[in-house]
Amino acid sequence: MKRKNKKIVALIPARSGSKSIKDKNIINFKGKPLIAWSIEQCIKSKEIDEVYLSTDSKKYGQIARKFGLNNIIYRPKSISSDKSTDFEFIKHFIDNVNSKHEIIAHIRPTTPLRDIKLLDKIIYFFKK
Repeated sequence: MKRKNKKIVALIPARSGSKSIKDKNIINFKGKPLIAWSIEQCIKSKEIDEVYLSTDSKKYGQIARKFGLNNIIYRPKSISSDKSTDFEFIKHFIDNVNSKHEIIAHIRPTTPLRDIKLLDKIIYFFKK
C-alpha cells in the first residue's frame, strides 16, 4: 500500500549516446533490455508513486512503453552528452513535468539486479 505523506518520483536516466558500450541502456540482460529492469522494479515498489524515463531517444521511449512505462520525458541533445551532468537532466525534469513530487529517486538503469525490498527500505529510511 502506498503511503500518504511524501510523494516519491523515480527518475530513470537513459541517454542513447554512450561511447564505451553502444546503446548500453538497452542491451539485452537476462532476456530484457537493461532499462526494463529498473522500470519494472520501480513500478513494483511500494514506496514509489510515479516513474519517469528521461531520455534523448524515441527508440528508448518505445522500449519503456513496452514495459509499462508511459511517463517519458524527452530531453534535448544539449543535456545528453558524455559531459552532461545529472543535475541537468534532473533540472530538465523539474522544469518540464507538472508533478507534486517531494522526493526524486535517481534510479540508474545500469543496476538491474537491485533488490526491490532494499530499494523500498532505503526510500523509507530516507523519508524518516
